[in-house]
Amino acid sequence: MKSYSDSYKAAGVDVTAGYESVELMKEHVKRTVIPGVVSGIGGFGGLFQPDLSGMEEPVLVSGTDGVGTKLKIAMLLDKHDTIGIDAVAMCVNDVVCCGAKPLFFLDYIACGKNFPEKIAQIVAGVAEGCVQSGCALIGGETAEHPGMMPEEDYDLAGFTVGVVDKKKIIDGPRLQAGDVLLGVKSSGVHSNGFSLVRKVFGIGDDDEANKATLAKYYDELSATLGETLLAPTRIYVKPVLAAIQAADVKAISHITGGGFYENIPRMLKEGMSAKIEKAAVPVRPIFDLIQKVGNIPERDMFNTFNMGVGLCMAVSKETAQNALDALNAAGEEAVALGEVTEGGKEVVLC
Repeated sequence: MKSYSDSYKAAGVDVTAGYESVELMKEHVKRTVIPGVVSGIGGFGGLFQPDLSGMEEPVLVSGTDGVGTKLKIAMLLDKHDTIGIDAVAMCVNDVVCCGAKPLFFLDYIACGKNFPEKIAQIVAGVAEGCVQSGCALIGGETAEHPGMMPEEDYDLAGFTVGVVDKKKIIDGPRLQAGDVLLGVKSSGVHSNGFSLVRKVFGIGDDDEANKATLAKYYDELSATLGETLLAPTRIYVKPVLAAIQAADVKAISHITGGGFYENIPRMLKEGMSAKIEKAAVPVRPIFDLIQKVGNIPERDMFNTFNMGVGLCMAVSKETAQNALDALNAAGEEAVALGEVTEGGKEVVLC
């Protein structure tokens, strides 16, 4: 007997829309299949058999995150096929900071109403993020929340698991003064600081006014504000793993909410500080625009946004060029930002 419920549909939950969403997303999920995937989507659990050959003591590394209020930009632009890349990036970029290779990913979508085509677009972005990071999308959940969320609204979060050999975990204990700090450029705002962004540009409750604001073209951006803000978060997994193979990488930080001042100290051990040359930071035009329009103090900018650096890593001075070469060969733009010094586990911009 076919599964459906008119009564449940009348209450706001259309199970048949859920089935249609699953059918539409299958082609996207298929793109992410890698060795180790045991099950398809639709079961009660996603199955994955990792290849642990060559590892003496494999350690699982997990990460979970969401996209935050960047979702508001996607909704206003009615463009939903890249926001999933952000969801994956926020998780896998965290996991690779430990030196771990992401294995698989699961997503969670909460929506006011299940519009199958929209859900499929979101999952298409998630799948693209998984392809970019080399992990498999092995499951997820789409939940309708009638009465709790407006019909057009949704939220998106994800979860990933990676693996690293215990002796190869990167967490900073070997840091020493003189190690070089490298910065890997971001694509823009990424997925953090959007509450401040929306305040600066007056993106509030008037959707028509909001759409006009996002449609404005800025010469300094060579794009509209909306296009610039919605640019997907860079996924650094493959370039970072390549750098780890090529150089002596001692610590890595994913620059997310809290900017430089919150995230870089997370990779430092006690007694070490990060000395960064301000002139070396490749500040993207969107940050200059935000600072100018919002009259935001420089300190707050560096304590909120990535400022053009999506990821920072500390490497030995002797292998710094090897790391730069590996990152650039993998398609990233990386620069030397400064060095590790003795100090109080803080960031010093000079």
